[in-house]
Amino acid sequence: MNLRYAGLLFVITTCSAGERPSAANPQCDEGNGGITLPPGFCAAVVADEVGVARHLVVTPTGDVYVALENAETSSANSTRVTGEAGRGGIMALRDTNADGRADIRFRINDASHSGMALRLPWLYSSTPTTVLRYRLDTTPLVRIGVPDTIVTGMPAGGHSSRSLALDDSGNIFVNVGSDSNACWSGQGLDPCPELDERAGIWRYDAARLHQAHDVSHRFATGIRNAVGLAWNPAVHALYATQHGRDGLHNSYPKLYSVEKSDDTPSEELLKVEAGDNYGWPYCYHDRVLRRRVLAPEYGGDANKAGRCADKKLPIAAFPGHWGPDGLLFYRGAQFPARYRDGVFITFHGSWNRNGPQDGYKVVFQPFVNGVPRDSSETFADGFAGRRKYPRFAEHRPVGLAEGPDGSLYISDDQRGRIWRVIYVGNK
Repeated sequence: MNLRYAGLLFVITTCSAGERPSAANPQCDEGNGGITLPPGFCAAVVADEVGVARHLVVTPTGDVYVALENAETSSANSTRVTGEAGRGGIMALRDTNADGRADIRFRINDASHSGMALRLPWLYSSTPTTVLRYRLDTTPLVRIGVPDTIVTGMPAGGHSSRSLALDDSGNIFVNVGSDSNACWSGQGLDPCPELDERAGIWRYDAARLHQAHDVSHRFATGIRNAVGLAWNPAVHALYATQHGRDGLHNSYPKLYSVEKSDDTPSEELLKVEAGDNYGWPYCYHDRVLRRRVLAPEYGGDANKAGRCADKKLPIAAFPGHWGPDGLLFYRGAQFPARYRDGVFITFHGSWNRNGPQDGYKVVFQPFVNGVPRDSSETFADGFAGRRKYPRFAEHRPVGLAEGPDGSLYISDDQRGRIWRVIYVGNK
């Protein structure tokens, strides 16, 4: 049944009541909603076909808020979400009968949204040009007011995902990705004019209204697109993922083989501090050489460091063109102790491989005292189904959120699916 109230669309479905989901009674889906997980874990589909689902948050009462991009302008490019379901906005989801599935959901406005952050009573969300906040009154779920504008004037076009993260001092961080691959216009522009308003992370006062986007708020620069953004409360520091640049073989075949281009540049995990410079567009990271390399647009030869020798390095590097989109430091007690304070990363996949595609998975990286330990491992896989290619993949993971019980939520922008991953132990 569909209802409209104050411009909001309600979709109400009924599900059979059952025992409250728990480790003893997880009510997971057979086949885990199409994904594979380590032994002892299972998954349920909380909601399906919600739209182009990017980042999400979960409240202490278990309500889920999902940022929806407009399918026509989505950065996902290959989404299979069409028609009414492809409208932007924020989707609110609630499970009223404790069966683990959302039986009430409604959409808040139609603007294209991507970033989400929660600090009660405020829900923060971003459009390509603004950061907004909504005051939540969770009883009833639908009572949500007109948003305040926190930041305005961010540049449209190019990489449009405006990921958000809140620190523990009242600041909100915003990713503003580049408008280009390598500041390229026949040759690399030097200096790159994008850097004053893009290709970095900006910091704003989370409580102040109508702040203008400008270089005075820039926190870190030289980051092509930090779609994964998270504050780590254990060490009071900001972390981000970087999408590496594209097109090395296609643009410079004499310097880069297909195989080298498929694995280069690295996808990066960064620990970001005020004033950091990671070198884009002049530099990229090569995980084989374990350093930054001068980009060919600026005189690079696929080996020399040049002006990139002093640019900050990642704390972990992954194969090229995996597309890191979601980042979450796990703080819950439901998963085994080894997961505590480690980081989950969603890899969305990419079109920019001439050889075999990869990504389309969730990876776990153990941490100790804020530093990666050991190697990363695949946590959830199988999202793409039989074909790992953007246009044909069944699902592509994006957002991550932790539920109040320590379960893990994962969003998909290909078909709009939301999973809830639960640890039930080895039985």
